[in-house]
Amino acid sequence: SDLVLFKGDEVLTVIKMKAQWPAWQPLNVRAAPSAEFSVDRTRHLMSFLTMLGPSPDWNVGLSSEDLCTRECGWVQRVVQDLIPWDAGTDSGVTYESPNKPTTPQEKIRPLTSLDHPQSPFYDPEGGAITPVARVVVERIARKGEQCNIVPDNVDDIVADIAQEEKEEDDTPETCIYSNWSPWSACSSSTCEKGKRMRQRMLKAQLDLSVHCPHTQDFEPCMGPGCSDEDASTCMMSEWITWSPCSMSCGAGVRSRERYVKQFPDDGFACIHSTEETEPCTVNEDCSPSSCLVTEWGEWDVCSATCGLGMKRRERMVKMPPSDGSICGAEVVEVEKCMMPECHTIPCLLSPWSDWSDCSVTCGKGTRMRQRMLKSPAELGECNEELEQMEKCMLPECPMDCVMSEWSEWSECSKSCGKGHLVRTRTVTLEPQFGGDPCPETTQRKTCKIKKCNQGGINSDERKRRKEERKKRRNKQGREETADELA
Repeated sequence: SDLVLFKGDEVLTVIKMKAQWPAWQPLNVRAAPSAEFSVDRTRHLMSFLTMLGPSPDWNVGLSSEDLCTRECGWVQRVVQDLIPWDAGTDSGVTYESPNKPTTPQEKIRPLTSLDHPQSPFYDPEGGAITPVARVVVERIARKGEQCNIVPDNVDDIVADIAQEEKEEDDTPETCIYSNWSPWSACSSSTCEKGKRMRQRMLKAQLDLSVHCPHTQDFEPCMGPGCSDEDASTCMMSEWITWSPCSMSCGAGVRSRERYVKQFPDDGFACIHSTEETEPCTVNEDCSPSSCLVTEWGEWDVCSATCGLGMKRRERMVKMPPSDGSICGAEVVEVEKCMMPECHTIPCLLSPWSDWSDCSVTCGKGTRMRQRMLKSPAELGECNEELEQMEKCMLPECPMDCVMSEWSEWSECSKSCGKGHLVRTRTVTLEPQFGGDPCPETTQRKTCKIKKCNQGGINSDERKRRKEERKKRRNKQGREETADELA
């Protein structure tokens, strides 16, 4: 592959992060690989590339993603779903295809759902390819003025420092929110009045007739180091998620990091630690009969929208026991979850059933899943769907050989005597996916038109020879008579 070199003043930060390996383990967003990087007014485009492993030469990434806003500020959050691209260096069609270099190399291109029937992304109808990764870019700190023009966005407009006392939280019980996000950086990076913001997400509104309050919260703030007691303090970022345990079996350690968002104005160094570690244990039993499992995935949403429900989470077996025994580790965990009371809920549903088997044994079919209405009918009409159907694709069906019709019989190969006739047919479609092989393409049979003349002598010649034989016999008879008379 080509090596791309950059001049020192064209790149501000080289992004490096730990790999998520193996790539198929359940994705826990809080434990996803992460890295911090910086941008400025002259270097504000982000690019990255990461391979999919195992795969031939597939990868995902972004090219020249602009983190500036039109108002000369910085975006707060970018979320992009990524589809796989083919680097053009390997000709494999599945995740675990053997290495087969593409000669000559092809241009990098996005994979499509029609590339190959054996591709994991294949769709006979040529639909959109399913994203395989998601990248989230979040602004965690700002340094200095933002172009000396305007703040980042409307939410960061400078507010009056005087603010009324916060009222007690009177959020109705029928409004279900996520936790508040961390406070954003202050909209003022100097000792001027500003404000900061935090957000939460409305996850469920159990009673549509009851209004749910705001999802954004603001409070006044000033830049760091704006008082004597703040002059020697430094602002630290929130702790970033714990790393995976250093051991795949047994006792190990894990770590997490945070970063200095603002150094002290008095020139002193920050004394706060930027990294901390703690012990962790994975698969306490590390005997030959133990198996390695991934970390637990996130909990599913509660099966009930109100009242008592169940939630579950899963993990996968990374490596079965080396002694060949059955893995005894639990891969599914279930626990109860309590939602608000159900008196305002008109519709309660059971969890979806597992998907049924595909309706066909090969080729393209459909599968279904169902759920049941649990709430009493007198609570109100339920318009939620109780049945879902989706397409499913199994290995291609066997296709038998297809032949053309027989041709007409040929003329007899001889003009007289015994010969043969011939007829033929051709292969219209070769057998595929284990179908029946092709039968014969040629048939012969004998033919007899008329008896051939021996030696090819014509009738006049035969008469002449017959007369000569008759004369010889007559002459021979006269000679025998003369001998007797003598």
